[in-house]
Amino acid sequence: MDKYGQALINSASKLDAVTDACGEITKMANAIVEDNSKAATITLLKKISDTVDSLKQQVEIKKLVQLVNSNLISYYGYNTLREICKPESTISEDDKSLEELLAELDSLVGLESVKSKVNDLIAYQKVQKLRREKGLYSAKNTLHLAFTGNPGTGKTTVARIIGRIYKKIGLLSKGHFVEVSRTDLIAGYQGQTALKVKKVINRARGGVLFIDEAYSITENDHSDSYGRECLTELTKALEDYRDDLVVIVAGYTVPMEKFFDSNPGLKSRFNSFIEFPDYDVKELKEILNTICTANDYVLDDMTKEKTTDFFQKKISEKEDNFANGRMVRNLYDDLVMNHAKRVVSMTNPSKEELSTIKIEDFFPTAEK
Repeated sequence: MDKYGQALINSASKLDAVTDACGEITKMANAIVEDNSKAATITLLKKISDTVDSLKQQVEIKKLVQLVNSNLISYYGYNTLREICKPESTISEDDKSLEELLAELDSLVGLESVKSKVNDLIAYQKVQKLRREKGLYSAKNTLHLAFTGNPGTGKTTVARIIGRIYKKIGLLSKGHFVEVSRTDLIAGYQGQTALKVKKVINRARGGVLFIDEAYSITENDHSDSYGRECLTELTKALEDYRDDLVVIVAGYTVPMEKFFDSNPGLKSRFNSFIEFPDYDVKELKEILNTICTANDYVLDDMTKEKTTDFFQKKISEKEDNFANGRMVRNLYDDLVMNHAKRVVSMTNPSKEELSTIKIEDFFPTAEK
């Protein structure tokens, strides 16, 4: 959900609370954001008009009504512009062949155990599909996966590639990628969460539904009735749409174990569990060099030595939530910013000066 849609729903919920609308305004906002409902838009605008007409001295409520109206306009303006720009800015990923997608998977830095497991899964699913086509028995295993490990280890990237590969080998009809979190699945009113989950499932059918930090759905344990409602609906969908939907849940290893324990039928719906290991020093350096090369930057020799020391220090001090690739991206951003601060004062800097990151640029935020 984009920030304009979220702002509309948030302000609608506040207006609901102060006008005792019993969730009616929030329902209309949800229908607009999730279903692009024109009927809900007209009804909401009428509700806004009626509310303003019925108020006299209640200034705060009038301000809230105006905020909902403004957020509604911003939401439609943003989405209209996005649709206008989409045809020119979106490059179809369907043009890549299966061999190219497999090469893309293989080109990812590190993750050897992950790539081996994914390649095994692909080989197995291809053969099972061929067996079904020849009338042979094929085990009814689900396509759903669980990814565990620290952030920044490529879980989202691998999930995207799997969806496109599964489409190429005929396991998915679309292969598109839908990423959601707790906010996208759980509503603020009893009974609305199931509807919200169904809408997300319908949007993801034919492709991959990726739920990052999936354990947040049940983060409040048994006191969270909304989380239980979401999990019940999700578990049902995992079985009902197993033939044309891949659900991939991801998150830290220990909380994910608790997540699977929270619902008796949940773990059985997932056929494969893949652990994403942390990167070592060599792999972190390779990721940084790849980012630099892609953006026309190079590190001088002293900076390369400094980054080696930096990564070794970070690994020796790492805790359970080691940031991996995200740490590398943050370091790259710091290096480029410090490089810019140094070079901007030069008179007519050369191409080499504009592209070379030196040791004096190495002041990462993480060390301050």
